[in-house]
Amino acid sequence: MRIVLIILIVILGLFILLSAIVRYFSFRFKNRLKQEQVELFNKSENSSKKKVNADDISTLPSIIQKWLTNSGIVGNPMISNVHLTQELDLKLKPEQADWNKGVAEQYFTIQPPAFNWSLNTQMNPLLRIVGRDKFENGKGEMLIKLLSLITVADEKNDEKVNQATLQRYLAEIVWFPSAALSNYIHWESLDDNSARATMKYNGTEGSGIFHFEDGGQFKKFVAMRFKDAKDKEPTKWTVIATKSEERNGIIIPTECEAIWSLQDKEWTWLKLKIKDISYNLKESLNNNL
Repeated sequence: MRIVLIILIVILGLFILLSAIVRYFSFRFKNRLKQEQVELFNKSENSSKKKVNADDISTLPSIIQKWLTNSGIVGNPMISNVHLTQELDLKLKPEQADWNKGVAEQYFTIQPPAFNWSLNTQMNPLLRIVGRDKFENGKGEMLIKLLSLITVADEKNDEKVNQATLQRYLAEIVWFPSAALSNYIHWESLDDNSARATMKYNGTEGSGIFHFEDGGQFKKFVAMRFKDAKDKEPTKWTVIATKSEERNGIIIPTECEAIWSLQDKEWTWLKLKIKDISYNLKESLNNNL
């Protein structure tokens, strides 16, 4: 009995030690994110005093003009920065049967174009994964950690990652439509309901096609995009809007699905819902973090 008791005490001690280590590294990860987010906003320009008018959109393809008018951005202030929260369903591998639940928080700036996205998802009752995607200064980073402690993926300083994160930023301007007027985005009309956007910033370039309904409501974004730095060729990546709503006076897609078109199957790896979105927060960012 004494040996069994000693073993149980040792196991309990190890469990307590491991829990303390996980809490410590979780605190460090969250603190790192906060510092990155504050720095991101501190570097951005505030253009919210200017309102979007009809002349601002007059040179864009007609379907983009319809989209911006339909969204309600005309007459509203230019968006300088964004904070949003998401509820997620994820399949981290194509063969995964069940969905993992997750939550995410994201910060954007428009001048300069940048984002910081953090993820928290529970793989099972014992294993939690945190992640952070980042686009800043034209460069991208993708970081995934198990229990905030063990690095599963850390991709940066790579042209494929730079382009992939830029294309993600481009796709997500549908949540802050006035960014379509930015001088780093060039629009090309393809037909009555679609236009190609090409974004160039600080040596990184990427493009994608925006598709819309007849009235200008966003339908989907399609791009050839690298899944990670190991890919030799890009893969078709589609973001579909499954629901749109008015938030803060602007109509945006509030529910979306992201799909990789693999050689043998379609991999819907992400379903998201926008739970909350706020614009032009710079003055109160430190209070929000």
